[in-house]
Amino acid sequence: MLLVLMAEAREISNPELEERYGVTLTGKPRIRLNDLKLVESWKQGRSFVHVLTDKGWARVAEEVRAGIPMPAQTGGKPAAAAVLALSAGLQRYLDRTGRRPADLFAPQNDAPPASLPGGVQDGGDSAPPEASAPVSPAALVTRIRAAYAELAQEPGAWVSLTKLRPLLADVPREEVDTALRRMDLMDDVEIVPESNRKTLTEQDRDAAVIIGNQDKYFLAIGA
Repeated sequence: MLLVLMAEAREISNPELEERYGVTLTGKPRIRLNDLKLVESWKQGRSFVHVLTDKGWARVAEEVRAGIPMPAQTGGKPAAAAVLALSAGLQRYLDRTGRRPADLFAPQNDAPPASLPGGVQDGGDSAPPEASAPVSPAALVTRIRAAYAELAQEPGAWVSLTKLRPLLADVPREEVDTALRRMDLMDDVEIVPESNRKTLTEQDRDAAVIIGNQDKYFLAIGA
């Protein structure tokens, strides 16, 4: 179910899950994923709607990285084999390119402008690309958490904003700063200054976020 919600990368209802994939998230499985804070669910009309949380994005990235095992009860069914093969191929691509699951899976209206191979934007007399759709505050927090999970060696490890910001380069800096200030109020998040400012590079100073009239440079989540 985490893989399905990752691929959808949006809020999706049980009727949609049933129509698209022949599955629903109900009962004890839903309660367990909600209790683990991997999936957020709420009632909309008569059906539940689900979305992958920031912790869920990090968890599914770990599962793909570790390799999804073939459950013994599948008996080698083609669908299970296909999921295993696709997840292994996905991880090879992520390893080869240095990208993250959140870079690949996004709602359709969040797709970045098309570019030529090698990241070169189409030039000539063509019209400039349309601006990407704005990212909601909750979605941006999820992206920051997913980016942190890719950079941190373990939960609670310090990650410099110098390394974090390039992974969010498509989002206006003001929006990223606002999201970081919101996250600084969360129980599992710490954003701190550098005690020895002589060690800071120009890039470090440029990447700082101002919180409480103080420049802060390092982020830790899940300490």
